[in-house]
Amino acid sequence: MSTIASQYQNVPTTCISDALQGLTNMDSSIKPLKEEYRIAGRAFTVQMPIGDNLTVLQAIREAQPGDVLVIDAKGDTYRAIAGDFIVGLAQTLGIQGIVVDGVIRDIIGIKQLDFPVFCKGTTVAASAKAGWGQMNVPISCGGTSISPGDMIVGDADGVVVIPQSMEQQILSQALDKLAKDQAREASVSGNPDAVRAYLDEFLAHAKRK
Repeated sequence: MSTIASQYQNVPTTCISDALQGLTNMDSSIKPLKEEYRIAGRAFTVQMPIGDNLTVLQAIREAQPGDVLVIDAKGDTYRAIAGDFIVGLAQTLGIQGIVVDGVIRDIIGIKQLDFPVFCKGTTVAASAKAGWGQMNVPISCGGTSISPGDMIVGDADGVVVIPQSMEQQILSQALDKLAKDQAREASVSGNPDAVRAYLDEFLAHAKRK
C-alpha cells in the first residue's frame, strides 16, 4: 500500500467528503458487506457490460497488490459480478478490496473470506463470460466519475473518490476536519452546560448569516 493510502486508512469518509464538499461520493446504496470493512487504495477500474464478468477476471490478473477494483456494472442487480471463488482469487493476489455498482453472490462464503466488498447487495444469478469489457479506463461507478489511479476510500458510511491530482490537498483538509471534530466532541462530551453553550453559540451565529 502506498504511503498516502495508508494515511487515508485512518480518516473517516465523512471527513473526506466534507473536504470534497460532498461532490464525489458514490451512491449511498453501495455499502460494505460488513460494517467494519475499510479500504483506501488506488482504483483499478473495470467497465463491465451487464451480465458479462470476463473483464473482472482479467482485472484481477492485471491489478497490483493494494489496488482496489472499482467496477462499473451499470447498477445491474440481477446478475452477480462475482461469487466467493472469484473474490477469493482477488484476495490471494493481494487486491485490497472490490467496489461495484452492482451485486455479488455467495455472500456467506465472501463474508467468511473477510475480504472488503462494497456493493448494492446480493443475487443468485451468475454472469456470462463473452469478454466485452474494458480495464483501466475512466468509468462511472455509483454516479461518480473515476479515473485509473484515483484514491478510493470506503468505510461503513460508504465510498468516496479522491481525484489523484487532489489527493494530498484533500488528505490535509480531511485530517484538519477530523482534528476539529475530535476537539469539539471532547469539549462537550457528557457536559450538559457545555452542550447548551455550544448550541446557543452555533444557533446565534447561524441567525446572523
